[in-house]
Amino acid sequence: MSKQLPAVETVFLHERDDDYLVVVRADGERRLRATLETKQTDAGPRPRRFRVKRGSGEEPRQPDQFVELVRAADRIRISEQTSSAARDRVQAMLDAYQLEATQVRTCRYCANAGRYAPITSETAVKADRDYICRDCAREELDRELAYKGEFTADAADRLEELLFETGDLERITNLLQGELDPELTRFDTISATVEDVDPVATDELTLHPALEDRITGRFDELLPVQSLAVRNGLLDGNNQLVVSATATGKTLVGELAGVNRALNGEGKLLFLVPLVALANQKHEDFQERYGDVLDVTLRVGASRINDSGERFDPDADVIVGTYEGIDHALRTGKNLGEIGSVVIDEIHTLKEEGRGHRLDGTIARLKQYCRRRDHRAQWVYLSATVGNPEWLARRLQATLVEFEERPVPIERHVTFAEAREKVRIENRLVRRAFDSKSSKGYRGQTIVFTNSRRRCHEISRKLEYDSAPYHAGLDYGQRKRVEEEFGDQDLAAVVTTAALAAGVDFPASQVVFDSLAMGIEWLSVQEFEQMLGRAGDPTTTTRGKCTCSSSRTVSTTTRWR
Repeated sequence: MSKQLPAVETVFLHERDDDYLVVVRADGERRLRATLETKQTDAGPRPRRFRVKRGSGEEPRQPDQFVELVRAADRIRISEQTSSAARDRVQAMLDAYQLEATQVRTCRYCANAGRYAPITSETAVKADRDYICRDCAREELDRELAYKGEFTADAADRLEELLFETGDLERITNLLQGELDPELTRFDTISATVEDVDPVATDELTLHPALEDRITGRFDELLPVQSLAVRNGLLDGNNQLVVSATATGKTLVGELAGVNRALNGEGKLLFLVPLVALANQKHEDFQERYGDVLDVTLRVGASRINDSGERFDPDADVIVGTYEGIDHALRTGKNLGEIGSVVIDEIHTLKEEGRGHRLDGTIARLKQYCRRRDHRAQWVYLSATVGNPEWLARRLQATLVEFEERPVPIERHVTFAEAREKVRIENRLVRRAFDSKSSKGYRGQTIVFTNSRRRCHEISRKLEYDSAPYHAGLDYGQRKRVEEEFGDQDLAAVVTTAALAAGVDFPASQVVFDSLAMGIEWLSVQEFEQMLGRAGDPTTTTRGKCTCSSSRTVSTTTRWR
């Protein structure tokens, strides 16, 4: 045996072309890489040439040196990928020297590169027709990611995690081509949660007769968050901060307090929302439900004429308005009459950099208006997402009514694709949802969130099924038409900016994030959760779905974690 190799742990043999690649390992490291050529003799196969790799060349050695190496080895291994004929030939040669060899499953990529890398069913990764080791699979994935463009470290980590979970490189690279494999894109499932709250029967409520007729005609009992609000003094005039997930019935909490006080002559109801689209919808809801017993008006900006052509009436019993609309009325000295209750929806807006301080100022001006006129107004604040509700309740001097229920489970999916592939993926998601029906008999409809009005129109034009853009740049008639068509299931999807995130009532089964930005600003966690909550309307489906394209500059999976 050569003096350069005092000990040999493993000699690995792998067929390559008509020869054998030989790898010698000693002391846990590769010590030698060589090529063995055999010949057929009367006594059977024997070594013919033995060439040791030196840099980019090969150094001829005596064939007997190969025999010395295998005789000194603790173990001899033959790759599983070696053909049966080549395996039989080398085995016959080793038998002649009374040496035993074991067939092992190895990484073909490593074997071809002169590395000995045994793999098992637990560590092997399928690559085309071969099985390779995890290191080579990771290198192949990194190469594919580099070709596609720069992905975030979190996105790469998630793909690597999926690679080792599935043991199939092709399935992972297919994700980068825009394939939708639900088993792989599913990040997690947010379970439906139901708190054990004894419901309050509607016929037990002490309400004005006109409101009582409407409530008992619609419901036999209140939903849990409504029941909690009533038990915490809602109808006794207590101020409340109500925090509960989307579609759990928060709006009716405000209605119960404000409409009841207005009907009893205890002052008008101000219902404040952040967006014009939401104000229009709430105004129509109040007009439809209570217009025969209360005067309802709308204030969405500085103009006295709203989008529908109606004049703002400060003497109305119910004023629905945007934050800015009500604030402008206060700043310009508008007499809003006696205020009996103020309901502020989406109160978490207080934490937004741009609008938060303006809403804070509006609340302060409203409270000052009430104090000057000695109005004992009741304040009800509503939100689906508040980071620190206890702190906010103390600041607002309100009783916290928190109900952590999600009416239906929501699957959260992450897709990995280049920007130019996004619309193709979104189109397939919209088609897949609309082609199916829930157990409640409704087609699946999709809300696609993106970051600009222009992008809304661009995506909508490229979707195969009927869809429409929806944003604040549309006039009242256009927005109203989209709302009605979506409600009638004539549209498979709406493509929107932040307008739908703030509570406009669209019964969608699926939410798709084309972007995690709104305009030039990244979504906050609360904003993201608010948009996510639009998926899975309990009146139309038993399961929601949210899909987000992994961004190259912001981590989707980190936000979800």
